[in-house]
Amino acid sequence: MSAHDVHAGVAHGHEDSHHDDGPHSTFSAYIIGFFLSVVLTAIPFWLVMAKVIDSRSTAALALGAFAVVQILVHMICFLHMNGKAEGGWTMLSTIFSVIFVAVTIAGTLWVMFHMNTQMMPGHAEHAAPGATQAPAAPHGHGGAASN
Repeated sequence: MSAHDVHAGVAHGHEDSHHDDGPHSTFSAYIIGFFLSVVLTAIPFWLVMAKVIDSRSTAALALGAFAVVQILVHMICFLHMNGKAEGGWTMLSTIFSVIFVAVTIAGTLWVMFHMNTQMMPGHAEHAAPGATQAPAAPHGHGGAASN
């Protein structure tokens, strides 16, 4: 290969017929994604409105699971993310983003739930039920005001 061929673009891969222009979508993929999105929205809505699940924590976990599945449906059907797009870098960056967001949310919740206890240990909210904190009585008067 001569220097002229390299400069003309022969060595730059311009003649490569296997060039990936990115994911190609079909109308059926959009219809499937739309149908799954509607179903994955309707089921949690029904679960909450019909009060099918009594436990709030179980309901929150179920709704969270439906939300994660719906996110995956959107990523695959509408954003066309798969392991082949851009040599896998799109999926790798998405995994990094999910981990980063999960760590950020977990850290934020941990700080928010424990901040009051750590910063205000003698606060009135942590006193025994029914106990009120009255101002201290003047020294020597026994707590009663006298004139």
